Amino acid sequence: MLQRLLFFTLLLGLTACSNRKIAQDQGATKATHLKNTYGTYAAPPRLANGRVNQQQLLAELKEIHATTYHWLIWMNENDWDDLQIFLPLAKEQNIKVWVSLVPPSESKPIAKHSSEPYQMDYKTWATAIARLSVKYPNLVAWSIDDFAHNLKLFTTSYTDSCLKGARAINPNLAFVPCVYYRQITPAFAANYGELIDGILFPYRAETGGGNLTDPTKVEAEVASIRKLFRKDFPVFVDIYATGHSRLGQSSADYVKQVLAFSKQYADGVLIYCHQDPVKSPAKYNIIREGFNR
Repeated sequence: MLQRLLFFTLLLGLTACSNRKIAQDQGATKATHLKNTYGTYAAPPRLANGRVNQQQLLAELKEIHATTYHWLIWMNENDWDDLQIFLPLAKEQNIKVWVSLVPPSESKPIAKHSSEPYQMDYKTWATAIARLSVKYPNLVAWSIDDFAHNLKLFTTSYTDSCLKGARAINPNLAFVPCVYYRQITPAFAANYGELIDGILFPYRAETGGGNLTDPTKVEAEVASIRKLFRKDFPVFVDIYATGHSRLGQSSADYVKQVLAFSKQYADGVLIYCHQDPVKSPAKYNIIREGFNR
């Protein structure tokens, strides 16, 4: 009887060690996938029929030295289909891809569009994106915009169920929601810190009242976020190259300075949004120069 008890105790210990090792390996793989994240978000060039101009987008991403493109599924009902065309093309160019969905606050009937085709069925989205990431390993992360604005839906239980579905298919697919500075609280970190794989943090100098003119708060705000989460928790800065409905437009010099600070203090940079080289040449070139250093 004692021998049997010792055997099962040893077996449980070995199982626990094995599970920890698997979790550590998966965490290391995600961290590797998320390293060297420098890219742009949404606003791809489009053809006359509204579909994404795949070759032009890829050419621009290569020209600005982007390692990553953050694909938004929202503005066109073909965005999901176009993503599946883009992924193998991006893989050929060694470009990693993140996928972003809009939350209920940016979906129908509040907004004109939803993320199609699954709309607000985030469990289905999670598994669909995970399956796609198995087929195309350069799809390394997914995100939900304005995540913390929508915690009535995205409870810890519901979020966990979505992520369990995705991780059962691809445990190496990272989930990096978009969360604003004032919403990244000790309570948020305590409740969601073990569920998520990083934070996409739109920088707006919120400790200075909120604006798109002051680049000097990047270091302190990133450091403040880091203190709330586990060691090596990645923080990605989202830089407003495109204006904000309330805070107005950003200048090219502002983008340049925030990009420089973000490269120094954050774990990666994404640009909100992808810039048109003809309509916004100054910002486009600043991003190109910043990503090339």
